[in-house]
Amino acid sequence: MLVNADFHVHSCFSSASSKDMLIKNMASKSKLKGLQLLGTGDAFHPGWLDMIEESTTYSGDGIYACDGMDFVLTTEVEGRGRIHHLIIIPDIDIARELSEKLPSKNKNVDGRPRTAYTGAELLDMVREYDCMIGPAHAFTPWTGMYKSYDSIYDCYEKKPDFVELGLSADTFMADTVGELKDFSFLTNSDAHSPWPHRLGREFNALELEDLSYSAIKNSIKHRKIKANYGLVPNLGKYHMTACTKCYKLINPEDAKKKGMKCECGGRIKKGVDFRISEIADYSEPKHPDFRPEYVHLMPLAELISTVLDKGVTTKTVQAKWQKLIDAFSTEIDVLINVSLDEIAKIDSDVSGVIESFRNNTIDVVPGGGGKYGRILFDDAVQKNKSTKTVTLDSF
Repeated sequence: MLVNADFHVHSCFSSASSKDMLIKNMASKSKLKGLQLLGTGDAFHPGWLDMIEESTTYSGDGIYACDGMDFVLTTEVEGRGRIHHLIIIPDIDIARELSEKLPSKNKNVDGRPRTAYTGAELLDMVREYDCMIGPAHAFTPWTGMYKSYDSIYDCYEKKPDFVELGLSADTFMADTVGELKDFSFLTNSDAHSPWPHRLGREFNALELEDLSYSAIKNSIKHRKIKANYGLVPNLGKYHMTACTKCYKLINPEDAKKKGMKCECGGRIKKGVDFRISEIADYSEPKHPDFRPEYVHLMPLAELISTVLDKGVTTKTVQAKWQKLIDAFSTEIDVLINVSLDEIAKIDSDVSGVIESFRNNTIDVVPGGGGKYGRILFDDAVQKNKSTKTVTLDSF
């Protein structure tokens, strides 16, 4: 069976997360997106585990169900050096035991616990409990593993189970790094709110024997991921080297000469694009035979907001989004599978934008320094409108 899965999200207990990040809301919105499996996020937080047990029915072998959506326990941990790690956990009993075992002062407060453990120590600890672990958003400059290490093995000492690419990278970039040729890549949303333009903005299509933790583990470890879906990486907010204050894009070599200080007084952050070039072994990607297709996506509500020149969460945009979902069931189907003629019967303006998205006829102003990139659609799509720039900051 082919399952669309987003493993990395956060609960209402994580800092900067919406109070609406509750299981019931995550379930309903994920179904509309077109997902069948969702990580719970924050599974080392005792209060969140209580809410999971209260809100779900245990299906066995690590799967928890609510309102037609299946969940597997996941958490992100901030380890030594502010490096983030994604962990996939077999069941709640193990999650509770690991939470108690993890030395962390904030695990009862923040959904993402901080610990002084290194990547190697975390790997050894969770492997004792049959968990899977890998670097979260591996290349990002603040908390990605490669911001501190030139090799994944310097961080973990052993081979972790996967590499999460993050919003500012894709397979084509990551497969220039030779040591990653044996790893499964995960693409996840890192969502902090249940809006469908956040949940599932990146996801994975996995081949599973059945819906169980055992099957998920088998699929990831034996490289049975059939497709990765994610944002165009230069829309990511850390794709290019840029100032974290004024967001000016800066040549990385010039930034180093300036001591990573911008003229405005802000700090310059090295972009994912440049960081990968520093550790790359090849000028062009060398995909291993098992590497699945990478499909670039954009959230449907963002495309609609471009047409309407209104905010993505406004009633007008959401009404058009809901009309398309009512007609075609899921956002993923609208973006990828439904014919443009069928979409045009519902909304001809939106069909034009989706056509442009599918044909890749958009210009992108890259993101960097903590600011998402901007998308510019061509005049044919905009018709008589002035050129409209849409930022992804509402993600």
